[in-house]
Amino acid sequence: MGNINVVVAGSNGYANSIGKRGTVTDITFFELKRGIDSVTLIEPTKYPEKLSSLFYATSMAKYAILVIEKIDSMLGEIIVMIDSSEIGEGCIILKNYIQPEQIKPLLAGTLLEKYEFLDDDPIKIREMLLGIAHSVKEVIGDETCGSCSVDSHFNVKGVGTVILGPVVDGYFKIHDKMQVYPIKKKVILKSIQKHDVDADSCVIGDHVGLALRGIESDELDRGYVITTDQSIKMTKRVRAEATLVKFWPSKIKDGMVMHVGHWMQMVSCHVISSIDNGDFRFPVLDVEFGGEIIHKPNDKAIMMYLEGGKLRIVGTMTLR
Repeated sequence: MGNINVVVAGSNGYANSIGKRGTVTDITFFELKRGIDSVTLIEPTKYPEKLSSLFYATSMAKYAILVIEKIDSMLGEIIVMIDSSEIGEGCIILKNYIQPEQIKPLLAGTLLEKYEFLDDDPIKIREMLLGIAHSVKEVIGDETCGSCSVDSHFNVKGVGTVILGPVVDGYFKIHDKMQVYPIKKKVILKSIQKHDVDADSCVIGDHVGLALRGIESDELDRGYVITTDQSIKMTKRVRAEATLVKFWPSKIKDGMVMHVGHWMQMVSCHVISSIDNGDFRFPVLDVEFGGEIIHKPNDKAIMMYLEGGKLRIVGTMTLR
């Protein structure tokens, strides 16, 4: 089964012309399926009011559709988020007579400068996405462990506790013994579903439903991680190398309070100290998180300053 997760940003509701609407929270899922191939479309429903909505949608995606209806600060922030999330593949749909020449200067130096400009034709876009999904193969390789980040969770009568979320790393299979972070509770993976179809295993990039034995739904929360990976750690305080986006106007100051996004987590952090060697865009930060952040060694996380006005994305940091 080939699957691809796609963030659709810039025009809430556009994905409705491509796929079938599913779960709606601060992000909305749409499904597109043909045979064993599937596409999960994800829209940031509460953006721009909630930057977290855009972060969660992009954090799940490996492909981006950017719909441009007007050129404004919101467009700039979306471009920065997609680039910071390192989504290297995507396309751009122009509306309201906007021309590529007006947009290309905004994309210069970002991953989006390689995106293809496509006509606003949902049927052709649908076929293109299904073609990409068909080309995706489940490559397990040497992976012997994996992790899923919790987006939502609930109890299903006759099944028990079920979580929905993206497989963020590696590979795992039914009957695996797994651990839930941050509560470090052991569970057994009873079953896996992909787009309502039972599966024996899942790999990075899949959007899955997992039935778990050994835990109740009310013990879980968004951002929790279900994993077989022994390298997963929780960090309360870290010294991290950071890279600020080129549009961020000033250095990070001691005492600044930001938010850090990683997988399906968005955690506040307090900057204890910020040191650079003359270039404020490459500081070394000592930060303390408002709660422990779950990650693998050397994972990248996105820094956000929610009081930042027209641009709220600061840059990225490396979690050691």
